[in-house]
Amino acid sequence: MKPNHINDKQTSGRNIVATSQPDAVTAGIETLVLGGNAVDAAIATAITLTVCEPTSNGIGSDAFALIWDGSKLHGINGSGKSPAKWSFDQYEAKDEIPKFGWKAVTVPGAVDLWLKLSDKFGRLQFEKLFEPAIKLATDGFRVGPITAAAWKRAEERFATFPEFVKTFLPNGQAPNEGDIFSSPNHTSTLREIATTRTESFYRGTLAQKIKQCSDYEGGDFELSDLSSHRSEWVEPLSVAYRDCKLHEIPPNGQGLAALIAAGILNRFDLSCYKLDSADLIHLQVESMKQGFADIFRHLAETESMKIDPEQFLTNSYLDKRAALIDMSRAQAPVSGIEPAGGTVYLTVADESGMIVSFIQSNYFGFGSGVVIPGTGIAMQNRGCGFSLEKGHPNQIDGNKRPLHTIIPGFVTRAGKPLLSFGVMGGHMQAQGHLQMLSRIIDFGQTPQEASDAPRWYLT
Repeated sequence: MKPNHINDKQTSGRNIVATSQPDAVTAGIETLVLGGNAVDAAIATAITLTVCEPTSNGIGSDAFALIWDGSKLHGINGSGKSPAKWSFDQYEAKDEIPKFGWKAVTVPGAVDLWLKLSDKFGRLQFEKLFEPAIKLATDGFRVGPITAAAWKRAEERFATFPEFVKTFLPNGQAPNEGDIFSSPNHTSTLREIATTRTESFYRGTLAQKIKQCSDYEGGDFELSDLSSHRSEWVEPLSVAYRDCKLHEIPPNGQGLAALIAAGILNRFDLSCYKLDSADLIHLQVESMKQGFADIFRHLAETESMKIDPEQFLTNSYLDKRAALIDMSRAQAPVSGIEPAGGTVYLTVADESGMIVSFIQSNYFGFGSGVVIPGTGIAMQNRGCGFSLEKGHPNQIDGNKRPLHTIIPGFVTRAGKPLLSFGVMGGHMQAQGHLQMLSRIIDFGQTPQEASDAPRWYLT
């Protein structure tokens, strides 16, 4: 075992762009070559991912980001709220919240987040960041194997959604690996968003099209739901882990679960355990269970939480939770505080020292299945992240952000950036953050080794 072995001086280049699609990486690199910084490159990469990996994200996505500006870490919450017309009474008699269709759709926030990031940190004109994606949507791209497999699964799931079929199933079927897919509607929509600086999406022509589709298909969207949307700059939460700090976006994202689990695991000396041994995995899993027990009982948008998220990260609370772990048996923990009353990830770093940890998602593959006619906009289905438990902080209601699974991660050491990272896969994300953190910090694995390693998963 080589604790804290990671070398914060190691790098493979002055500028780095990493994500799941080569075309999107190319977009980010081209943006850097044009004189853009890490934020410009991250936005261009994210926009391009809506074209070349539509199975996991799209123009109708939500997004979150952590940005290191060279001296300080900033957070931004780009998730949208539920339509104001929604109420608990509408859903109370249901067994579950619908996963597909308009009753699962909340306001998409990614488009506004792109603009907010650009205005605060970017160097290039906002319109310029759309050019690689527009070219790709117009000329087409070759569909990769993983994307093709996810697309094929959606073929059956959304066979009864006419606009989805028209937009994403040419000739009535999903494209195969190696096929070239283009999307002229995507092209025109991206141009509209770029030239209006997102105004059309939230207050103009595109907003009208979203409202019309909602009306026609039985949704509850009003134009005011879109026009009132604002991304929020937030102060990241953090917890100590060895001689480092793990940073996460505060609720409504599940990053709090990763912080609780890391804070608990930090109270154990792992030097006596072999990597991937049963006892080590037991400690990690039991720590993660504690984090999930707390967030599933308490987590919601910050304004709706009855417990301050910081309370879960105090030394006294984490000490108490760590003491509950029994090395001889698995447990099913409950929260230690009683109430008072399909995703893509990318990271970019530039030679100036700016770093972006960015995640964007439609949630389930292609989201809700709702596609706005003539636009290529596939709407996310984050509304199914709400709870049907009456009185729960995350209880479904109008004008409210649901629990989100997507979380960008960031680690600092001695006040300087060490890791910008993330994983994909619903509730795997908080679990993956903990496992990546331990492998890299405790056992000295490289980021590539930690990414390639097997993972455990709590369902």
